[in-house]
Amino acid sequence: MALIKCENLSLGYEGRAIIENLNFEVNGGDYLCIVGENGSGKSTLMKTLLGLQKPLAGRITTGDGLMKNEIGYLPQQTVVQRDFPASVKEVVLSGCQGHLGLRPFYSKEDKALAAENMGKMGITALAGRCYRELSGGQQQRVLLARALCATRKVILLDEPVSGLDPKVTAEMYDLIENLNKEENITVITVSHDINAAVKYASHILHIGREIFFGTKDEYLSGKTGFFKTEGGDGE
Repeated sequence: MALIKCENLSLGYEGRAIIENLNFEVNGGDYLCIVGENGSGKSTLMKTLLGLQKPLAGRITTGDGLMKNEIGYLPQQTVVQRDFPASVKEVVLSGCQGHLGLRPFYSKEDKALAAENMGKMGITALAGRCYRELSGGQQQRVLLARALCATRKVILLDEPVSGLDPKVTAEMYDLIENLNKEENITVITVSHDINAAVKYASHILHIGREIFFGTKDEYLSGKTGFFKTEGGDGE
C-alpha cells in the first residue's frame, strides 16, 4: 500500500477550488517534487497533506502505519521565524513534541534523537548558539534536523532552498538527497526550481492549468510536453 495516496482531491478556500480531481500516490523511498506556477496551489496541497486544511472533496489515505504526527515538515520561513530567540538545541528538540503524549518533558530518547539529527546535519557545534544569529543555510539545517525528529518515514519540504546562495543551495540539495537514498526517508518537496526537480526527484507532480503526475523519466520524455513548455522557463 502507498505511504500516501490522494484520490480525486479538490483543494481551495471558502468553497472555491484551486485544484480539482487530483490523483497521485507516494511510496516509501520516493522523492516527489511538486512544481507549478505561482498560485497553482502547491502550498495549499502541502497544508492538506499535513492535515492543517481539509480538502473540498476527495480523500487522503496513508499506509505503512503512517500517522499525521509522523510527518516531518520544513516550512517556508517568515521574517519572524528567522528571528526566533531560542537555542539550536531547543529548536531541534521541539520536533519531538509529537512524541510527548502526556509527558511534560523530553525524554532521554528524545534528546538522543535530537543530538543524532544535529550530527546528521553537521550542526552539533552550533547546539548552544541562538537560532536567530545563524546564517540562512545554518537555519535551514536546524529546521531539517527538527523535521527529522518528527519522523523516520517522510518529510515535507516547502521551498527548502529559498533565499540561499548557490553554494549553500547545492549543499542543502545534497543533504536532502542523502536522507532519501541513505536513510530511506521519503521526500516530498515544493520547488520553483525545475532543474533541481529533474536532477534529484524520482517523481514529479506538476499542478496548474494542467496536471501531470509520473516518474522523472516520463516528465522528461517530451511526450507529455510539460518539461518543454512549462519547465523550460525555470518557473
